[in-house]
Amino acid sequence: MKNTPLYLAFMALPLLLSCGSNTNTDQKGDLADTDSVINKQCFVAADGKDTANLVVNTKGSGKVSGHLTINYAEKGKNDGEIEGKFSGDTLFVDYTFKIGETNKTVYKNPLALLKKDGKMVLGVGQIETTMGRSYFVKGKPISFDKGRFIFSSAECKE
Repeated sequence: MKNTPLYLAFMALPLLLSCGSNTNTDQKGDLADTDSVINKQCFVAADGKDTANLVVNTKGSGKVSGHLTINYAEKGKNDGEIEGKFSGDTLFVDYTFKIGETNKTVYKNPLALLKKDGKMVLGVGQIETTMGRSYFVKGKPISFDKGRFIFSSAECKE
């Protein structure tokens, strides 16, 4: 029983040491660095009377965000946000958008854009929806030859 205080002090030692050390120095600062935009690119495309504007923000973490507006001459405007990442030279994003000004419904579809010769080519692939989530069907190719929009680099408007 004489050694009880010694045992308690020995057991408390790791706790005291861990409280004094700070191995996670400024986690918020690191997160801010990887989440900040390091590159912004703007693109425009046209297919007949239909036009599209694309803004791609590449973050330090490698993730991509941005904005896509597609103006269909006959159907109106799709306007929304993109989020995703590059896999090689292909940008895979989820496009969350609304159709027109009065429609309150929010849609979410996957998109694939191939970066080629300074341009972004919108791909066409088979999409499947499971439990409310749409995605490209695994094993089915995405065609970048059949895409309607080929985005050319443009000056970004603030």
